Amino acid sequence: MANITPRKNKDGVITSYTIRIYHGYDGAGKRLKPYTMSYKPAPGMTARQIEKELNRQAVQFEEQCKNGMTGAAGNLRLSDISEQYFEAMKGKLSPTTYSYYRSIADTVILPALGHHKIAELKPVHVQEFVKMLSTVPILNSSGKPYPDGRTASPATVKRKLAVLQSMLTFSYKLGYISSNPADTRRLTLPKHIQPEIQIFTKQEAAYILNCLKDEPLQFQTLVQLAIFTGARQGELVGLKFSDIDFFNNKLTISRSAYKLKGEQVKTKAPKSDKERTVALNSSCIELLKELKKQHIREAQQLGSQWKGENWVFTSWDGSMMYPKTPSKQFAKFLKRHNIEHRKFHSLRHTSATLLLYNGTDLKTVQGRLGHADLTTTNKYLHLVEQADIEAVNSLENLLTIPKSAKSG
Repeated sequence: MANITPRKNKDGVITSYTIRIYHGYDGAGKRLKPYTMSYKPAPGMTARQIEKELNRQAVQFEEQCKNGMTGAAGNLRLSDISEQYFEAMKGKLSPTTYSYYRSIADTVILPALGHHKIAELKPVHVQEFVKMLSTVPILNSSGKPYPDGRTASPATVKRKLAVLQSMLTFSYKLGYISSNPADTRRLTLPKHIQPEIQIFTKQEAAYILNCLKDEPLQFQTLVQLAIFTGARQGELVGLKFSDIDFFNNKLTISRSAYKLKGEQVKTKAPKSDKERTVALNSSCIELLKELKKQHIREAQQLGSQWKGENWVFTSWDGSMMYPKTPSKQFAKFLKRHNIEHRKFHSLRHTSATLLLYNGTDLKTVQGRLGHADLTTTNKYLHLVEQADIEAVNSLENLLTIPKSAKSG
């Protein structure tokens, strides 16, 4: 028996329906996951037409499930496998990536390609999709096109295409299709120039540390940890004092803070899904000790208003700091001290580059940053080589005797 559930947008308007077909229990008596498909009514359909078509889709889908999903793949549309795909991805994608993928699928991919039978999707259809992404004017925060008619950048097109590629790879693995029509080798994509990694030079990093002396204790600690540990913004916000080993001068990164639209701030495992422990320098340890004392004083002053749960970086009431706060505070800090603007994440890049430039081996840097493999860490090597060339040129300029001095 099919179960039909409407899906609504934030305004309470029904946008699609999820059809579930339950198929019993496994040998251990555990209920098996239901087969699912999504049905999105065509624009202009009346309520009666939607009901009739919905029932028809449910009966057809139930019959397909009875006969075996693979054998019925010829009738499945891209919209049909959407719910099945996202059900499978719940435990594999991070919450923020899952939310992004879901949004792109619902607002971009399914309206454009959802009506296609998945077995009949060709590279030409995907190529037209790429063209649409590249040429349709994007909207501003007010939901209107920009006056200059700007379109999505090649990087944005690539990110949205990646969602479709993931959905079709999933379909290929299940045997619904014999090849992936969104394979990059079969498409012509807009030229994408990889953005250059932004870092602070050694002199800029030293100047930042000097400027921090006049900043609030919490901000001092935040930026120093970012520079000396290379931790990501969310990982820093997700720190608790219980993660600090004050005796051995070590810090364990085991969670990362994030926030989805319309939801409370939450934490998840770090990006690599593995916690890591890094050594701390004495200045960071001293700052953390002082910050802990400060929080104790604030908790005593606020009494029942204090909502602290041992977080290192907090809002005024001890609750976890908002995940985007470090970026906003850092931008204002750079402006106050006339330092060229770079993202907070640049502190992570700076940490890695300075470690490598100082002779730290690649494997150690990989471990401190929490990279899953060395390939990601390797991207910093060309920055070290560039810095080395600049250093040699500076030394040459310093030691070169001007001709006028020679003749004198």
